[in-house]
Amino acid sequence: MPNIRDWPAFTRVAAATSLASALLSCAACSGASSDSADDGELKVLTTFTVLADMARNVAGEGVTVESITRPGAEIHEYEPTPDDLVRGQGADLILDNGLGLERWFEQFTDQVDAPSATLSDGVETIPISSGSYRGQANPHAWMSPANALIYVDNIATALGEIDPANAETYTANAETYKAEIGEIDTFLTEELSALPHHRRALVTCEGAFSYLARDAGLQERYLWPVNADSEGTPQQIAAVVSFVRDNEVPAVFCESTVNDGAQRQVARETGAEFGGSLYVDSLSDADGPVPTYLDLLRHDAETIVAGLTASESTEETA
Repeated sequence: MPNIRDWPAFTRVAAATSLASALLSCAACSGASSDSADDGELKVLTTFTVLADMARNVAGEGVTVESITRPGAEIHEYEPTPDDLVRGQGADLILDNGLGLERWFEQFTDQVDAPSATLSDGVETIPISSGSYRGQANPHAWMSPANALIYVDNIATALGEIDPANAETYTANAETYKAEIGEIDTFLTEELSALPHHRRALVTCEGAFSYLARDAGLQERYLWPVNADSEGTPQQIAAVVSFVRDNEVPAVFCESTVNDGAQRQVARETGAEFGGSLYVDSLSDADGPVPTYLDLLRHDAETIVAGLTASESTEETA
């Protein structure tokens, strides 16, 4: 069984060479990091944008939070750049998801001198049910608002450890943010629980919705389990086509960071609607539909409900 932590594209030697070159050639970057340190402002890096938004809510003012990957990036097989390594060298703390999501992260932290914290620690995981990674933990734990509360607590703890003087502030910010997540959780529960029993199958490209499906009582089906695995093979498509036909699934969906061609083929072959893009691994730009984690959850719930009930509304109108 392959290990989701394998890192074939970005070796230790390449990382070390890139880091050395970057540190020698990016004096301006180093100067900026020094200026930040002189100002007494903490710098926190996260592996992707969802975690960055969570961290900003907990950190509040006086802490700079940046994501290594940009909005829209596919994070499973991301290859860090020399600039990423320079930013890592200037960070006071780096936050990752863990559970094998960021295949590149262990090698990345080997090249930078900064403490890191894994935000999924303490989460009750769901095993991947098929494919090459069967039995390993599904890494998309933040898609459950209940799990997100654990992430937030872990952020507050990590910040408090590197900045004890402001630990109480981080804890207070975390409690405020957790209340907001709780409100979204209530919204998700109300929206998704209202789906009729014959329209509760969620069919996506990646198996990224196991935690949300569990919380909402949805039946989950996907083309591939993890984006790092084979994507859109004829066998995967045929299996999902059969499921959609047998269960009369009205709409299928795909994640925003991957090619939706295979899922659109499923829609064509079955007569199901393509219900739209769902956000999981990345937020949108500030002017996009999901600039925050809370927006992501709301958008996905609304998109799922709209897709699974659209044909029913049409039938009632006809």
